[in-house]
Amino acid sequence: MAAGNLNKTGEEKTPNRTQNEANRKLKYISLAVLVVQNASLILSIRYVRTLPGDRFFATSAVVMAEVLKVLTCLLIILLQKRLSVTETAHFLLDSVLFQYKDTLKLAVPSLIYTLQNNLQYVAISNLPAATFQVTYQLKILTTALFSVLMLRKSLSRVQWVSLLLLFAGVAIVQVQQEGNKEASVADASHQNYTAGLVAVVISCLSSGFAGVYFEKILKGSAASVWVRNVQLGIFGTALGLLGLWWNDGGAVAERGFLFGYTGMVWCVIFNQAFGGLLVAVVVKYADNILKGFATSFSIVVSTVMSVYLFGFTVDLLFTAGAGLVIGAVYMYSLPKAPGATVTPSPASSSASLEPPRTADGGGKMEAFLPKCSGKEKGS
Repeated sequence: MAAGNLNKTGEEKTPNRTQNEANRKLKYISLAVLVVQNASLILSIRYVRTLPGDRFFATSAVVMAEVLKVLTCLLIILLQKRLSVTETAHFLLDSVLFQYKDTLKLAVPSLIYTLQNNLQYVAISNLPAATFQVTYQLKILTTALFSVLMLRKSLSRVQWVSLLLLFAGVAIVQVQQEGNKEASVADASHQNYTAGLVAVVISCLSSGFAGVYFEKILKGSAASVWVRNVQLGIFGTALGLLGLWWNDGGAVAERGFLFGYTGMVWCVIFNQAFGGLLVAVVVKYADNILKGFATSFSIVVSTVMSVYLFGFTVDLLFTAGAGLVIGAVYMYSLPKAPGATVTPSPASSSASLEPPRTADGGGKMEAFLPKCSGKEKGS
């Protein structure tokens, strides 16, 4: 009997140890994915927007990313329905058309996300990649403030301190960039630092408001995250086309929708379209500390790569400001004190041009391909 019990205990420990090792590997994989996605998107956009020659239309790239995102989510829903086209069509008709009031709720956040994506192209086209990466962390501040105002959430003292450090760090970086503006303008006269700074600030404000508004209107919703992305994508595509017509209609009619598209541009669009969805999938394996570390590490990667790719100059002032931002991001992601109600940090969207579009409010993410059941899992 004793030997039997020992064997049983050993068998139980082995799966637990294997599971722990698998979870540890998934965490490291999640960290790598978050860092690569965060840094690569900003660097690649900066690269393609500063190349000599014909420039692609940023408005068309935003529309194309939305279309690819919708198609991807439709494919995932089709796989969830075991490749049944009829069942998928009925499900989408019911979720998107028949429940039109629920769909219309997403018009406002979709409008803001579309505006945000276009503004980020403007910002990255006019700001050094490292400067954008650091300044864009202001979205943590705006998200926290909107959460306090709109959702009546409270922040811990550590988080309030981290927000102050974040603001101070971004301010220091802007002071440093102001001092180097003349040199930057001499090197790239077609860039407008002020326009880039205004674009990134408005983008941060819109990101914070849209994320909190999205959480507010969708709490308790039963729709899956993939359905939500389809609904958002439909509005995003329509609004993106409207923005394209308004801003570049004549030029697109003359030169074509895909004018200026190269292999690198397609890589940027695929990164933007699938990066957010990929991050949404891997985030469930990463805790807040890991996400904060990924954001901080991506700032370092962006800065180092900017030095080699774009000749970006790192001085003591920029290092101090970036260091404060990195520390603030990490502090904000620390576990809350027992019994405290804390605003969830923006999930790894520091360089994902669009925050993960989830409606869970509590940070839980459904499985990539959950088994079908009679009832959709609440997102």
